[in-house]
Amino acid sequence: MTKFYGTGVAIITPFNEDGSVDHEALSNLVDYNIENGTNYIVISGTTGESVTITKQEKKDIIQTIIRATNARVPLVLGIGGNNTATIIDEINATDLSQIDALLSVSPYYSKPTQEGIYQHFKAIAEASPIDIILYNVPGRTSSNMLPETTLRLARDFDNIIAVKEAGNNVHQYLNLLRDKPEDFLVISGDDDLVLGVVLAGGAGVISVLGQALPKQFTKMIKLGLEGKAKEAYKIHFDLMDMTSLIFSENNPAGIKAVLEALNLSRSDVRLPLVEATDDLKNKIRLALDKLNN
Repeated sequence: MTKFYGTGVAIITPFNEDGSVDHEALSNLVDYNIENGTNYIVISGTTGESVTITKQEKKDIIQTIIRATNARVPLVLGIGGNNTATIIDEINATDLSQIDALLSVSPYYSKPTQEGIYQHFKAIAEASPIDIILYNVPGRTSSNMLPETTLRLARDFDNIIAVKEAGNNVHQYLNLLRDKPEDFLVISGDDDLVLGVVLAGGAGVISVLGQALPKQFTKMIKLGLEGKAKEAYKIHFDLMDMTSLIFSENNPAGIKAVLEALNLSRSDVRLPLVEATDDLKNKIRLALDKLNN
């Protein structure tokens, strides 16, 4: 379980000018992250534009990342949605031999009750041959998985090992940290709140910004896990402007603009998302210059 302490990154899916997946840029981005301290990589999350990736593209992306990673860091694969049976079918149809855990989002659009959320994840836990990280992101799902439901799942299923909590709700984080089983991990999905979460007992982050600035981000999280708040907050303050900028239009358009400015990938996204505006790209370049100075 210590494999999921520290900094995980929700990796983007880079695209070529013609809209196809840029596997070379993806492979290079994986290398860049591992070489600069990223602890694990999350494939096909929201930031990877999972909802507009085809089944074949997802298979190819998984293989590219497995090859690029070459067993240097753990891998987490996003398999989630609001059709429980379809998720179980995908789990059964996917080769998970090189995957360390699944990241599964709380059901979106359907707005299930807390009991519905519990039963959904119960079915997934019983079907999955590997560990599961729950993913609560109310801003995208339109329903909040309450701490009581998360912790009920944590206690009832040995292979539910963690939650990526992304409700941007400090009180909810603290409830989870106070009441969780000792070996259950609370992982932040909020780049702006993660340091406080880590200092309160969280295990780390699944970050968006971290993939562009892995050296700074992993150092901040490491210092936080060591309880070195003053040193960690110095980095946090340096990153605040960029953290705000990348989410100001949409995710992943913002982070893709940062990666383009760093010459790591193009900034293209797939509809219904649109590319970052020139105004945002200019602000991001200025913020990068400020960080580098």
